[in-house]
Amino acid sequence: MKKETLALHAGYKKDTQKTMAVPIYMSTAYEFESTQEAADLFSLKKEGNIYTRIGNPTTKVFEERFSILEGGVGAVATASGMAAITYAILNLCEAGDNILFASQVYGGSVTLFTHTLKRLGVEAKSFDVHNPQKIKELANKNTKAIFFETISNPSITVPDFEEIIKIANDLGVVTVVDNTVATPILCNPLELGVDVVVHSASKYTTGQGLALGGIVVEGENAKKKLKNKQRYPFFNTPDLSYHGLIYSQLKTPFSSRVRLAFLRDMGAVLSPFNSWLFIQGLEHLALRMKKHSENALEIAKWLQNHPKVKKVNYPLLETDINYPYAKKYLKEGASGLLSFDVGDFEEAKKIANKVKLFSKVVNIGDSKSIITHPASTTHQQLTPQELKEAGVSEGLIRLSVGLEAVEDLIKDLEEAMR
Repeated sequence: MKKETLALHAGYKKDTQKTMAVPIYMSTAYEFESTQEAADLFSLKKEGNIYTRIGNPTTKVFEERFSILEGGVGAVATASGMAAITYAILNLCEAGDNILFASQVYGGSVTLFTHTLKRLGVEAKSFDVHNPQKIKELANKNTKAIFFETISNPSITVPDFEEIIKIANDLGVVTVVDNTVATPILCNPLELGVDVVVHSASKYTTGQGLALGGIVVEGENAKKKLKNKQRYPFFNTPDLSYHGLIYSQLKTPFSSRVRLAFLRDMGAVLSPFNSWLFIQGLEHLALRMKKHSENALEIAKWLQNHPKVKKVNYPLLETDINYPYAKKYLKEGASGLLSFDVGDFEEAKKIANKVKLFSKVVNIGDSKSIITHPASTTHQQLTPQELKEAGVSEGLIRLSVGLEAVEDLIKDLEEAMR
């Protein structure tokens, strides 16, 4: 079936009430038929509901639907996109290990990797997605993950998927890709050979900035990287905290360990109500992504011809360095995120302050258009060198282009840039 159909139907089997809308199961716990059934559920001999920190019927529909849209074999929803990234990385690492991450990623991810994980004994080293050969120099026997984004925020970079995946496969290292900006509608990294995908569902999935949430989706390739591999011992040795379970023997080892170890122990659980909101968002995601992409491309073309603009970053502009990769990997559009450089810190802030239709918000993926000055907000914690590596200049302005009439958005920018 096509994605538009799957987004409306996948993962939901009507209960006895036959409701067309997926019900919201606002319950923390579930009654067992007997102590034996409880024991069977806890020992994984039987599938079912135990406690919402481990799983919930509404959330299960969201997880299954999203996994199917991504081409995955399993998924685990989390309380935020950062929780999804954190759990995906911690699922692979322990003290003494290291990860490699693209310098062109979200500033919050950089901070997580270079500061928080560092305090846990995990080293993070960066590479340029357009120079993937650097990965070979940086990797060693303790490298556990290679992390990058489909469309980076805010430099709007598209990676050379094939080259990065080939190198990762040769090394035997798990690839983790943040597909938030592209969404499952515009790109499916798992089908390109990536092992694990993460999302901030708070962005395009909800589409209206209504709820925080994230999701980790496991690809079929992940098990091959994990099973019987010395690099990933916790998947191949008994987990003494869970009845001696060996995760690599399960159908979905990666997502199962996220659920049974990290959701259980750390508890960044998605609310069933938020799951329900995300399900509603998925139903019309394909329509929205088409319009976001169309509006963004038209605005990018307009900005290219503005005398105050030094550079426009949008991968479907033929002059953009990312154009060959965008044409190759983004078949249905390049999403609603773009950035442009006006060359000066104060000028960028002035433009951001003068717009009336664009809202000054540090979010993306909303139906309403958003403007952000990354150097003074989302990326202010980065050093000058880290800003340079991330493609964030002092005069860079990021737009999350919404669903308004594109003529009105261009007029708003035109007046602000006078």
